[in-house]
Amino acid sequence: MPFLPLRFSLRDTYHRFLRIPYPLHAKVFQNPKKPRATYVFIHGIGHSMHAWDEVIADMPKDVRVIALDLLGFGKSPKPVWPTYNAKTQARSVAWTLLRMRLTQPPIIVGHSLGALVGVEVAKRYPLLVKELILCSPPFYKPELVGKKGIKPADDVLRSLYRLIHKHPEQFEKISPLAVKFGLANRKFHLGEDNLTTYMAALEASIINQTALADVKKLKLPITIFYGAFDGVVIGKHIVKLGKEMPNVTVKRLLVGHEILGKYVKSLNVYIMNTR
Repeated sequence: MPFLPLRFSLRDTYHRFLRIPYPLHAKVFQNPKKPRATYVFIHGIGHSMHAWDEVIADMPKDVRVIALDLLGFGKSPKPVWPTYNAKTQARSVAWTLLRMRLTQPPIIVGHSLGALVGVEVAKRYPLLVKELILCSPPFYKPELVGKKGIKPADDVLRSLYRLIHKHPEQFEKISPLAVKFGLANRKFHLGEDNLTTYMAALEASIINQTALADVKKLKLPITIFYGAFDGVVIGKHIVKLGKEMPNVTVKRLLVGHEILGKYVKSLNVYIMNTR
């Protein structure tokens, strides 16, 4: 993990030593008088709430729609001291939703890192969540340390992430190419303002995670979307969840990792048809 400079404000001291979660930047995009349901959108790593713009634009008009910027991204605080794991993110998500005084538990829609955070919120604060819609969740099994032979896909991906983590400046330079060639949402951003938190979140939330084990313990309705051409999602883990857990519905799409094009349409059709 790269060295994080010791740079504190009074606000950081307040949150660090009193253990008060940081409130996140949130925006209410739709707020009908009597919403049929409330949807909370949580973006992936390197994004902000605006990664969901195309999805939100076609949401049913009778639902409340809220989007959040995760800690360290978008317009949310970017403190240097926390461990940017799913637990820390979930505490800030829960704190933000409680401050909004919602009248009904929301359906959380999370993409990639946001899906892992959604699982953590449901695990730690079950009364706050009605349902989960997980898009491209990078669920990985625990690392097999010391085992010889061919590495499982989980460990191969971890090795790739560690390489990125070791060379953040090079990754920052090539990341615009992913956007240019349609491999990443055009709202993806990696720069001086979020590079440190990106790498911290990559290590703490994705490389070192427990989400696959955690999701197996949840009882609420869960729908998982994943792409057949997604290079960072291990489809067999998701298929197995769908077979073994009666509360899990799996949707396989002919798309990649990012919510673009057909992915947007499929997600909106699903939400519209489950009214």
